[in-house]
Parts: sequence; C-alpha cells; structure tokens
Amino acid sequence: MRIVLLGAPGSGKGTQAKLLVEKYKIPQISTGDLLRAAVSAGTELGRRAKAAMDAGQLVSDDIVLGMIQDRLSQPDAKNGFILDGFPRSNPQAQALDSMLARLGQPLQLALLVDVDTSELMKRLTGRRTCKNCGQMYNVYFSPPKVSGKCDKCSGELMQRSDDNEATIGKRLEVYEQQTAPLISYYRMQNKLRRVAGVGSMQDIAREIANVIEQHIHPLSALKPAVTPAAPPAAKPRLVAQNKTAPAPQAGTGTAAGARVTLATHAGAGAKKAAPKKKVATKKKAVAKKAAPKKAAAKAAPKKKAAAKKKAVAKKKAAPKTAVRAVAKKKAATKKKVLVKKKAVVKKKTAVKKAATKKVVRKGARGRR
Repeated sequence: MRIVLLGAPGSGKGTQAKLLVEKYKIPQISTGDLLRAAVSAGTELGRRAKAAMDAGQLVSDDIVLGMIQDRLSQPDAKNGFILDGFPRSNPQAQALDSMLARLGQPLQLALLVDVDTSELMKRLTGRRTCKNCGQMYNVYFSPPKVSGKCDKCSGELMQRSDDNEATIGKRLEVYEQQTAPLISYYRMQNKLRRVAGVGSMQDIAREIANVIEQHIHPLSALKPAVTPAAPPAAKPRLVAQNKTAPAPQAGTGTAAGARVTLATHAGAGAKKAAPKKKVATKKKAVAKKAAPKKAAAKAAPKKKAAAKKKAVAKKKAAPKTAVRAVAKKKAATKKKVLVKKKAVVKKKTAVKKAATKKVVRKGARGRR
C-alpha cells in the first residue's frame, strides 16, 4: 500500500498518518524526520543537507528524493509506505513518480484530508499548551475548564508565537499557491480521493480506511507480490492411451478387453459431443431471444401501411367534412333569416290589426 497524504496545516493528516501506521503496519515517511535523522547520523546526504541549511538555502529535491529512496530500501517499507510532507509542488511530484517508477513501487493513492479554511484558522489560532505538563487545548473546540489554566496541573496556558492569525494566514496562502495544485495533478492520474477532515478522530480514520479498502485491493496492498506458479501440464487424452486393447487378464478374456476399449471410445465420443451440444443450446437460446424482435420487425411494415392507409382516408374525408360543415352553416344562417322575416311580418300584421281596431272604435263613437 503506497500512499501520499495531502492536506493543509492543521488538517490533522499527521494524526491520521500515525493511525494508519498502527492499522496497516507500514512506516510513515516524513521528510522533516528524514532530514533530522540524516543530519544527526552524518550520512553523505545529511552532510549535504546541513551545508544547504547552514547557508540559509532550501534543501534540494535531489537530496530529499535520495533520502526517501534510502528509506524505502529498509525492510519495514517492503509492504508499503505513507508519505507525509512530500511532495509539496508539481515538479516534486513528477520527480517522485519517476523515482518510484524506477524502483517498481508507484504510488497507488493520493489521500486529501479536506478541511475548510475558516475551520483551519480556528484550529491553529485556538491552540494552547500548558507550560508545565505540555497538555494541549483549543479555545474553540476543547477549552480548559478555567480560562488560561491547565485542567491537570493548573499551569499557565501559552500560545505558540507562530500560531497568530497573520502567520497562519501566510502559511495557508503558501499551501494554496504551491501544494493545492497537487490535487489537480493526482486527480488527472485518477489517484486522488477526498476525505472530510471534520468530526471525531475515529470517524475520520474509519472513512480513510473505507477509501483505502475500496481503492486498493487489501491483498495486493498488504502482501508482497507472489509470482504465480506455472499451470500443471495437460493430461494425455484417454483415447490416445487406449487405441489398442489391453492384453487380456486371467479370467477376463478378450471380450473384457474389448469392453474397456469401447467404453473409452464412448467416453471420448461423449466429450467430443459435449461442446457441440453446448453450442446448439446456445444457438437455440439466442434464436429464442431474437424471436420477439423478428416478429416485431415483420409486424412493423404492416402496422406502418395500415397507419398510412388510415391517414390517406382521413385526408380524403376531410374536404367532404368541410363541405358539410359549410352547408350546415349556410342552412343555419338561412333559418335565422327566415325566422327574422317571420318575426318582422308578424309584427307588421299586429300593428295593422291594432290600427284597424282603433279606426273602428272611432267610427262607432261618431255614430252615437
């Protein structure tokens, strides 16, 4: 299992690396630890690193990669390793890939412990340490019972000089500029996996273990590769062995030998027939599966023709329907006109009758 851990300062990747070491029994390789050990031991690479640091220069990638290569040659790194703190930039990642390819140990997973920037600021600026016993607190997440005093020894709590907001802001800015592009680099290789670094330490560890089990097969991750054994030689066919009937044994006679030969040939014939039978069964299954499609294909033209015929008939009937509608409309209009005329005539007649009655009445009055 070969993993590189990514994450901003304060993301908790160092803590998770230690839990992975315990779980999978593989070493955590921190470049800071490697540099300190090499300088302390006075190795060739350690002397070169010390010279660079004494001159106020950064230790070159070649020196760091040489130390990583030496570390990977140790027995405890046989089943894998966890890289923490390196690479920090795309050029370093490319150089690391080239070196691991030469060793035949390419990275399998780039695991990003992802935490929001506002959360990181609280984690880092809120850290407090007891001057007496070294107990750690956080004023936001795990504050002491009494502000400024240690719960264990009542010692004074202090804040590290580099845990102020300005310094941490710069550190996070450097991370975004230099290290964050690694996320895209490993995503392009389909090796990047994200784990939310928020919640309890155990919950995050469980989530990381799930990602590892899904992305890296447990057997290939935790055991050295084993060369597969050569396949066993094929057994000679029985037919070839029994072409000639065996010599008759005492008390069996020639008929028994003939039966053995016939039985062998029958077995061979059955073996030959088996593949043919299998092929025939397969063909039958394919034909059965294809039958509905064929039936549908045959029915499709008829269905299409019927639909076309119906459409043509509908089109032909359309003018007649239109003519009928026009005739109906005309008849309705004519009827309306007649009704109107009748009403007018009726009205006129009524007026005339009324006028006649009036005249008759006047005449009658005159006579009196």
